[in-house]
Amino acid sequence: MAATELKLFDFSKEPIRVLHFTWIAFFLTFYVWFNMAPLATTMLDSIDWLTKSHIKVLMICNVALTIPARIVVGAMIDKYGPRRVFSGLMVVMGIPAIFFAFGNSFIQLMVARLILGSIGAGFVIGIKMVANWFPAKMVGRAEGLYAGWGNFGSAAAAGSLPFFTIHLMDKWLGFGDDSWRWTLFLNALICMIYGMVYWFLVKDNPPGKKQIMAKKTEPMMVTSYKDLIQYILWSFPLVGAMGVLAWKIQTVQIVTDGLSHNLYSENVLYLIYGVLALLYVGHVIKTLQVNLPYLKAGVPEKDKYSWGSVAALNSTYFANFGAELAVVSMLPMFFESVFAPLMNDAGEKIMTAEMAGLVAGSFAFVNLVARPLGGLLSDMMSSRKRTMLIYMIGIAIGFFGMAMIGKYDAVVEGEQTIVPMFDGMWWLVVSVIITIGCSFFVQGAEGATFAVIPMVNKKMTGQIAGMAGAYGNVGAVIYLVIFSLVDAKTFFYIVAAGAALSFIFCWLMLEEPKGSHGEDEDDEFEN
Repeated sequence: MAATELKLFDFSKEPIRVLHFTWIAFFLTFYVWFNMAPLATTMLDSIDWLTKSHIKVLMICNVALTIPARIVVGAMIDKYGPRRVFSGLMVVMGIPAIFFAFGNSFIQLMVARLILGSIGAGFVIGIKMVANWFPAKMVGRAEGLYAGWGNFGSAAAAGSLPFFTIHLMDKWLGFGDDSWRWTLFLNALICMIYGMVYWFLVKDNPPGKKQIMAKKTEPMMVTSYKDLIQYILWSFPLVGAMGVLAWKIQTVQIVTDGLSHNLYSENVLYLIYGVLALLYVGHVIKTLQVNLPYLKAGVPEKDKYSWGSVAALNSTYFANFGAELAVVSMLPMFFESVFAPLMNDAGEKIMTAEMAGLVAGSFAFVNLVARPLGGLLSDMMSSRKRTMLIYMIGIAIGFFGMAMIGKYDAVVEGEQTIVPMFDGMWWLVVSVIITIGCSFFVQGAEGATFAVIPMVNKKMTGQIAGMAGAYGNVGAVIYLVIFSLVDAKTFFYIVAAGAALSFIFCWLMLEEPKGSHGEDEDDEFEN
């Protein structure tokens, strides 16, 4: 097999087998992570005390701990290797998934969901595993396929879990109102079993390739005082986003015994802020303790790398994956409300809730193709930096185009309404094309981002991937909060501006990785 080819179904090659086993592991973690939303209405019908306010809190809890989990797991990968960490994560996270499935109080559901949010860190583990098994000239497309296919687990959960609940657990097995519980139990059990099987299916490295493990799970090592300052500054938004989530959860009103109240008091919120501040201070102290002696002793030339590249990739994942998570959550409502005036000949609405859901689904569905394409183009083009820049400016243009889908109309009951920019069915078709085109750039940029990450510093791929992955979740938190404060048209302008700022930052800070197309390595793919 030529070193530039990637024959996806040549299972005689161990790297191909590892790629498939690993994207399936990632797929299952996302399948479990997003298993609540498709069954939310079923849960409301089944549990008499559960309310929509409770569901809102549980949705926020589902992503709350993903940010720190990706940082911690990233450090663990570099110390223990991806095989151990991935297997361990899948087995351990099956426990809160089962507790959630059979939860009989809101506290049990909330605590289980908080812990279960850590399973979202599974993504960064596979990034390291795939990087270990593929040469630099192929790592972009391999990472893109891993991420694109694995990420489809969330869509698969949305499409299959209601079917399993209704037809398998209820009609066939007769579990009745508890059918959703047994669906989630089966979901968790499969994840745990595959976690155990994965341990025996893969190895951390190809034969003859030794991985240098970190001695401790500690803060990232930097190679200059300037980079040390950057690292400390870029660590703050990770804690800040947790504070924003804590504030958002506190403002949600839940109903208990007919009385509406906040989930917890402002005093508890201030206590959480204090804990987060202490965690950040502790992180800064530990970072200085680890890095100052290292910098004073002098960093060997061969170990130097630019932390500016890490910062640039943090910004790209904030602007692409963060935007994707936020936009997918608001897109159905946007299309349904903007195109509400559009009627067919029978006087019926064309943009129904089902149609709006399909349009929103198309934004996520192209992930199967767009993300691998981003990695492939990063491999094929002569400059990975140029590929990244093209994608980021494409995102900015794409979201600017989505802002042009509608125009401002009257203010009704204090809310700004938006109507189609042009009348007629043709504009709906054009709007869907704009949306899908924007999605190709968004998800292609995600593939291009993780085509570069393994090249920055191979000893710390886990930590770099963990931090960039966490910034994707930070982006989602910030963009969703912004969306709660502005209208949809303004929101798209802001997301476009975020991508444009990331483009400028990458232009200034991202360095072309050395040997990023395998110039300095032998053909490793013949294992």
